Amino acid sequence: MIRLLAALALTLPTLTHAQTMRMAVTTSFQNSGLAETLLPEFELDTGIGVELVVVGTGQALRLGEAGDVDAVLVHSRPDEEAFVEAGHATHRREIMYNDFIIVGPEEDPASVQGSATAADAMARIAESESPFVSRGDDSGTHKAELALWDAAGVAPEGGWYRPVGAGMGAALNTATGMGAYVLSDRASWLNFGNQEGMTIDYEGDPEMFNQYAYLPVNPETHPDVKADLAAQLEDWLVSERARTLIDSYRVMGEQVFFFNAEE
Repeated sequence: MIRLLAALALTLPTLTHAQTMRMAVTTSFQNSGLAETLLPEFELDTGIGVELVVVGTGQALRLGEAGDVDAVLVHSRPDEEAFVEAGHATHRREIMYNDFIIVGPEEDPASVQGSATAADAMARIAESESPFVSRGDDSGTHKAELALWDAAGVAPEGGWYRPVGAGMGAALNTATGMGAYVLSDRASWLNFGNQEGMTIDYEGDPEMFNQYAYLPVNPETHPDVKADLAAQLEDWLVSERARTLIDSYRVMGEQVFFFNAEE
């Protein structure tokens, strides 16, 4: 486990600080560029450094369950609620949201652009057997994708369906190289540098809403976690300071995260 964390951990550029906490976050939070905006400002305000462990939601929750991180920031509500119910976190706090989109070839071979719903778009991809790249990594995005296939009444399988078992950036790279469809969060797509020949083929269904929540690891289960630092980060993430940074963050001139934390 120590080697795994060493391989996955990413420490943002920081000032000299006396205290550091560890937080497991989704790859989309990192790929979007928002982490590099928020966490250095948190450190400036508090003197607390945050070491990120960048993984999919499933792995992030497993790290929290093992007590290997002090807090988790992910985006899969059923799994988050189960995590709290099992006693691994003290509570769940919503912070911000964005949305999922279906990215695909500009020529749109499955005619996804004419879809009435996201489920209809996924059904068209399956019916045409157009290549689809799945993250296949138990991430929040992967779970959202599986929910859309279920809503479409499709069990994705066959040569057209390509799970990659990797993060959002790798999945987008693979889809671009293949000219395939892929489900992405909007922020990661807009921040992605290799968009040639690809576009947003479907967007706007309320079912593609993407909520991010913060879960402090339970110190009663794991006495070694830095619960005090995790609490300070939570207080900061729901503050007006964080609201301004989140709502003003732009990628290609577009707002990609929307603060919705309740006091």
